[in-house]
Amino acid sequence: MKLNKQFMLPLALLFAALCASGQEVHYNYDRSANFAAYKTYQWVDLPGRVSDQLIDQAVKRSIDEQLAQKGLTKVESGGNFQVGYQAGITIEKSVNLWSTGTGPVGWGLGDRTVQGQTSTIPVGVLLVNLYDPARKQLIWRGDASKSIDLQKDPDKNYKNLQKAMTKLFDNYPPKASR
Repeated sequence: MKLNKQFMLPLALLFAALCASGQEVHYNYDRSANFAAYKTYQWVDLPGRVSDQLIDQAVKRSIDEQLAQKGLTKVESGGNFQVGYQAGITIEKSVNLWSTGTGPVGWGLGDRTVQGQTSTIPVGVLLVNLYDPARKQLIWRGDASKSIDLQKDPDKNYKNLQKAMTKLFDNYPPKASR
């Protein structure tokens, strides 16, 4: 495929920026909730959680570790709030472009072509929900996503999960609005 040489470098930079995927986290919360009042929590099962028992345990353990660091205590029943998670895998496309030929890029000199290759990247998405059972209301929701390789060493996958949960729970409890 031949492209106008003056567009090759900006186009390559655009694709590089779009394809660079790191760990992303997002969260939202109920601004009327009194997060200081929540001291204990209990787990609830939500549809969409991981069916693999070992992965399910790893996800719950990672979330438990973060909540314990926040001073919260897990109980079997009667918690001030409930925790549940959902997980999924999406597929993203990656595009790699490179230039071949002679002459400087972008100056219209020489004979250059741009070639490309696409690949698919699995991206794991983990959604964590916190509910207030007394108010029957969602009070905090966070999600983390990262490209994953399920063939990797399980210890490395767990470390990646811990990093994602640490980054996600940096946003819990939410900072008070001014």
